[in-house]
Amino acid sequence: MGPIVLTQLATGLSVLAGAVLVKQVMDQNTMMGPGRAPRCPSCNGTGRVTCMCARWSDGDYGCRTCAGSGRMACNSCGGTGTGRPIPVQISVRPPNQPS
Repeated sequence: MGPIVLTQLATGLSVLAGAVLVKQVMDQNTMMGPGRAPRCPSCNGTGRVTCMCARWSDGDYGCRTCAGSGRMACNSCGGTGTGRPIPVQISVRPPNQPS
């Protein structure tokens, strides 16, 4: 092996190691980062789920919803991949005062 091949091999391995390290940091920040919404339990944070046409087909799938990909936006998170809080309105009445 010549010095050029060894240099290219070392460069490729360092790029691969860097990508793995960045992915680990990104996964850790997504799950435990401050101010981050939790992952959607339905799609596991991907924002996409298996389309209905792929669930009940005999191998051929493709509809308007998934555009032939077999994957559609998650109904639970709206495709964001994070949990959405449900807005709730709470009303509190003051206690009755004896007169």
